[in-house]
Amino acid sequence: MTSAYLKDLFAPGLGEKERFEANKLAKRLRRNVGQAIADFNMIEEGDRVMVCLSGGKDSHALLDILLQMREIAPVRFELVAVNLDQKQPGFPAHVLPEYLQGLSIPFHIEEQDTYSVVKRVIPEGKTTCSLCSRLRRGVLYRVAGELGATKIALGHHRDDILETLFLNLFYGGKLKAMPPKLVSDDGRHIVIRPLAYCRERDLETWAMLRRFPIIPCDLCGAQEQLKRKETKALLRDWDKRFPGRVEKIFAALGNVAPSHLADPKLHDFRSLKATGQPDPNGDRAFDPEMF
Repeated sequence: MTSAYLKDLFAPGLGEKERFEANKLAKRLRRNVGQAIADFNMIEEGDRVMVCLSGGKDSHALLDILLQMREIAPVRFELVAVNLDQKQPGFPAHVLPEYLQGLSIPFHIEEQDTYSVVKRVIPEGKTTCSLCSRLRRGVLYRVAGELGATKIALGHHRDDILETLFLNLFYGGKLKAMPPKLVSDDGRHIVIRPLAYCRERDLETWAMLRRFPIIPCDLCGAQEQLKRKETKALLRDWDKRFPGRVEKIFAALGNVAPSHLADPKLHDFRSLKATGQPDPNGDRAFDPEMF
């Protein structure tokens, strides 16, 4: 991979204005990804990063942007793309191998018939995402070990994180979202989300500009009743009617005040005593000027 990758991001035919806007978007996405990597120390010198490529717009963008970042990053790291072929009927198995061969990067296609398992276990009309996700994670963790990957990169973006926050609030009774970085379920791997600061609409535009070979999911992608879709619509409506609100909510995830929530596991409410001294965690947090 040479710096030519950065010079030839767009196909011929874009007008001058379109190319200008496309370059602005490219810089914004690289900046967002670079900031997330730096803030959470996602990628370190000598890392072998396994990029999980589903065939959707987000994972395509993740691989594409990491390839760009590798050209200019201050640390050296490797990339290996991995696709899990879940044996969905009609899945075009040739598309991703041909695309990845064109990028001249290492890749691995793992074939596991998780589709049949999900369809057998989950009743018709019920949400398949939870079981599908668990099965997929188990396979990907195993493959990461076999490939010697030190990091597993997933394509979740800012909107995914916020949707998860509200899904947990509305339906799970938890104040919980998706962390940009975590230890895997088996304790053996570090999972990272370099797109954590990227907006979905930017990734949608990027996918069109880059003409990624998008492969839709016939499991979760076809389920119109998903609560996540309802939550996505809610956030998009807020973003349209109240500009800046979604950005503020996302910023709040990194500006938490446990003393002003209600979880005794995070803050020792039982032992609180009046000391006669000003308390930075006191009720000043509710002063009007904060809003």
